Amino acid sequence: MVKQDNYPVGFYFELMVKGELTAFQEVSGISKVVSLEEVVVGGDENRFKYRLPTTGNNQNLVLKRGLISKSSTLMNWCVSTLNDGLASPIKTEEVSVNLLDAEGQIQMSWKFFNAYPVKYSVSELTSDEGYLIMEELEFAYSYFEISSDPSFSDLFDSE
Repeated sequence: MVKQDNYPVGFYFELMVKGELTAFQEVSGISKVVSLEEVVVGGDENRFKYRLPTTGNNQNLVLKRGLISKSSTLMNWCVSTLNDGLASPIKTEEVSVNLLDAEGQIQMSWKFFNAYPVKYSVSELTSDEGYLIMEELEFAYSYFEISSDPSFSDLFDSE
């Protein structure tokens, strides 16, 4: 059993894209869901439905941060992909989200394969409020893998 103070916290993480560490305030979309197909049972017992698994679906990976005006490898890739549309082949990349401990060591890592940007947006601009302007990047990907520090392996055990 892991002591309660050993559970990872979600506020210390890093993002690696195209070999470049990038800071974001929020990461969401780390999710996989198996779709279901409902099949009605025929005959005398037609009051039941079977829920059969079909394919797995991923949510898009969504990254949010304060608007940064300087150029980066990540933003150049996003702008190029989104502006070119399908005029040139989409270049996919591996994107990693690493959850860090208090000493900055990686505790868990999610690697997203064949990722590419599908959306860029900026928060609303309003003159009557002094909010920080946020930018949001959204990526589609084929699949993701999870790896963890061996000391946290028992977080995923069923015992």
